[in-house]
Amino acid sequence: MAEETWHEARLIPTSGISGAEEQERRATSALLAVVTAVREFGRGLTQTLGAPAGAIQAFIEVPFMLGDKRCYPDGLIRVTRGQRTWTALVEVKTGTNQLAAEQLENYLDIAREQAFDALITISNEIPPSAGQHPTAVDKRKLRKVSMHHLSWSQILAEAVVQKEHRGVADPDQAWILGELIRYLEHPRSGALEFEDMGPSWVPVRDAVTARTLRQSDKGVVDVAARFDALLRYVSLRLGRTLGIEVVPAISRREAAEPALRTAALVDSLVQDGRLSGAIRIPNAVAPLHVDVDLRANRVTCHVDVEAPREGRPTTRVNWLVRQLKTAPDAVRLEASAMHARGPGATDLLKAVRDDPTLLIQDPKREIRSFRIALSSPLGSKRGRGRGAAIDSVLDAVDTFYGDVLQHLRAWTAAAPKMREAVELPHDRSAALVSTALSSQDGAELPTAPAAEEVVTTESEEDGGEPLVESAS
Repeated sequence: MAEETWHEARLIPTSGISGAEEQERRATSALLAVVTAVREFGRGLTQTLGAPAGAIQAFIEVPFMLGDKRCYPDGLIRVTRGQRTWTALVEVKTGTNQLAAEQLENYLDIAREQAFDALITISNEIPPSAGQHPTAVDKRKLRKVSMHHLSWSQILAEAVVQKEHRGVADPDQAWILGELIRYLEHPRSGALEFEDMGPSWVPVRDAVTARTLRQSDKGVVDVAARFDALLRYVSLRLGRTLGIEVVPAISRREAAEPALRTAALVDSLVQDGRLSGAIRIPNAVAPLHVDVDLRANRVTCHVDVEAPREGRPTTRVNWLVRQLKTAPDAVRLEASAMHARGPGATDLLKAVRDDPTLLIQDPKREIRSFRIALSSPLGSKRGRGRGAAIDSVLDAVDTFYGDVLQHLRAWTAAAPKMREAVELPHDRSAALVSTALSSQDGAELPTAPAAEEVVTTESEEDGGEPLVESAS
C-alpha cells in the first residue's frame, strides 16, 4: 500500500464522524478540552465573557433536572479564582444547525436555578453586530443570567491569533492548540465559515436590478443582516491573517440599537441598490470602507486620507502618489478641496503618476483630503466559490488592504527647528548688546549719551523741581 493513502495520527481526528450528533459532541469535547489545556487560549476566550483569570474546568453533557424532565446541556465551564467561582452552561451547534429558542430558554432557567453566571452558545451563525445574539429569547430570563454567542469562525480566529501571533509559552500546549486549529479547519468538523448570503439574496438582487424593490418586500431585512454578518466574517478573517483584532466600524448608537443600522441598510438598498459598511483595522490610516453595488454588479473598497496641511497642491498630490508606488494602475484617486462644493477632481492612479495636476481643480484652494478606491466585479451567486458574492468581497478586501491600505501613512508636520544665535565680535561695545533669541529688533550698538540728562529725584515726585546734572 502506498504511503500517500495512510492517515496521519491526530490528537483530534476527523475520521469516524457519523452524523450531526457525533459532530457536535466531538467539537464540544475538543474545544473544551483545549480551553482547559492551553492557558492563554482559555483565558483569552473566557475573560471576554466575564470570567475571572483563574483555573478552568470543563465538562460535557452535564445532566440537570428542570421540573419533571432531564436536560443535557452540551457542556459546562467553571473558572475559579480564590473564593470566586464563575460557571457557564454551553450549547453547541455545528454545520447548518441553528440554535432553538425553546432549548436556550430551558438552559437559562437551569442556570438561574443553579445560580450559574452565563449561557454560552456556539454555532456557525454570525450575528450582524457584536454583542447581538442570533436567537431571540424572552428577555425576562436574562435578568440574572447573561447569554453570550461565539461563532466557530470567531473561535478559529482567536485560536490562530493566539498561536501564531500572541504566542503560547509552553511548546506542548502550542502543539495542542495547533491540533484544534487543524480540526476546526477541516470541513468534516462542522465548523463552517461564512458560506451563504441566504435564500433572499437572489430575489432581492433581481428586484434591485429591475428597480422594483420595496422596503416591505420579503427578504430585504434578511439581506441587510447577512451583509453585516459578512462584514464581521471579513473582519475575523483579516484579523486572523494580521494577528490583530479587526472589527466592523459602527457608531455607538448603532451598536446600542442594531435596528437603526439595519434600517439604514434597507433604505440604501431600496433607493440606491447599495450595501455599505466599514471595518476598523488597528494602526491603519483610516477605516476600510466596502461598498456593494447590486445594480452595477461591482464591489468597491476605499479609504479616505487627510491631505498634508502645508505645501502647494502639487506637493500634496505627490505625497500621496509616492506612497502608492506599488499600487495597481486601476486605483482611482479623488481630491477634495477646502470649502469646495460637489465632487472633487478624480482620475486613475496611472494618469496621476504622469500628471499630478489632474487632481487640482483650483490651485488657489487647499486640498483637504484624498479618497483612494479600487473596484472589481461582484459575483452573483449566494454561496461560495467562483462567481459568488462572498468570495468577490473577500478578494476585494484582501487585494485593497495588501496593495493599498497597508502602505499608507498619515501625514505629520515636521518638528520645529531652533534658531541659531548670532555671534558678535568680543569687544567692549558688543558686550552690551543682547544676542538672545527673544530680542525682536536684532543686534544694535548702543548710542552715545546725551550732553545733559534729566534725573528725577524724590523731590520731583513730591511736587518739587527737577534737578539737572551735567553729563560732563
